[in-house]
Amino acid sequence: MTTLNELQKETVEILYKHYKKSNVSRSEINELVDNGTIKNPSWLKSNQYKVDRGVYALPLDGDISSQVKEEVLSELPKNETAPVNDTVSQAAYIVSSLTGNIVPTKDPVFVPWGYFKDIKSIVSSKQFYPIFVTGLSGNGKTMNVSQACAQAKRECIRVNITIETDEDDLLGGYRLQDGQTVWQNGPVIEAMERGAILLLDEIDLASNKIMCLQPILEGNGVFLKKINKFVKPAPGFNVIATANTKGQGSEDGKFIGTNILNEAFLERFPITVEQAYPTNKIESKILLNVMSEKGLTKQSDEKFANNLITWADIIRKTYYEGGVDEIISTRRLVHIVEAFIIFKDKMKSIEMCTNRFDVDTKTSFMDLYSKVDGGEDVTTWGNPVLDEEPDSNDSEEDNPSY
Repeated sequence: MTTLNELQKETVEILYKHYKKSNVSRSEINELVDNGTIKNPSWLKSNQYKVDRGVYALPLDGDISSQVKEEVLSELPKNETAPVNDTVSQAAYIVSSLTGNIVPTKDPVFVPWGYFKDIKSIVSSKQFYPIFVTGLSGNGKTMNVSQACAQAKRECIRVNITIETDEDDLLGGYRLQDGQTVWQNGPVIEAMERGAILLLDEIDLASNKIMCLQPILEGNGVFLKKINKFVKPAPGFNVIATANTKGQGSEDGKFIGTNILNEAFLERFPITVEQAYPTNKIESKILLNVMSEKGLTKQSDEKFANNLITWADIIRKTYYEGGVDEIISTRRLVHIVEAFIIFKDKMKSIEMCTNRFDVDTKTSFMDLYSKVDGGEDVTTWGNPVLDEEPDSNDSEEDNPSY
């Protein structure tokens, strides 16, 4: 039998006396919440007390006074008796860790590119079809997924994975709340029950404890051993994972901490999306959108954005050829523009955003930008390793060539 605290007992008594029955609907509970009679009893509107769709059993046995029961019985017609609460009590309340709307907000500066249209199609379909998204740091892997959910108006629960992430973090566990031990659903269970998109960010940082997701990645339910409950995914539930590697570790040491993931785990993802950096045309739109949002519309501002893209493009080509160990990501270009909005100084903004590199790398990057900004012809510098996408695929709506 679950022991109620004083506030919970008082809530049960008020509901029982008001409706004169042991089963109440969600709308009946909300009616008393809306008129201020009781505070919202989220603990009651949980699976522990759910007896039907939107109907919950009041925990009467031993938790409210016999006097209240007698008062209710005395007010019933002679041929009626109060319903018996035959629900089975559990060891702890099951509480939700999320409330309210969890659909991502549309980013006004976002520009779709690459495989965005494919990801959005899968998200919009509401089919269970897990996706593994891989690519270098700062190229918009997570942004593309969250904005696909935003445009499709799909709920998305993002979980950042580390080597410490375990079953308790993902599926849920016992927590102390208001002096009571309760079971709190983890983000995976929340996403399953809500039919939401589960975004597992930096999945390649995980240990073998991530294998608890194996049945979930097959589209099946999962049995929560600690509370003896089987959870089935609601329609629309899907899993999308992002990583800097393909789950095979980082041989060059660029992504320290990434692990080799279990082959059986990776096999559960039907498709893998290899995300590259945006083309110059798309990246220009991104930077100009950031500037425009902050009121930078001068021709000199546009020239600065174009110079940054030329500068980053040369560095990336050199990086792909093995000439440098560092790269300028799309995210870092946005950081430079945001710094410029604050400091109104181009070189200071670039310097502060490249200080994370070693001195030689930072100095060479700064010198290169000075040449670009000074109008020096750098079009022949570096040889591209990858062909640029054709113009038809530069559109925000088109997919890259397969």
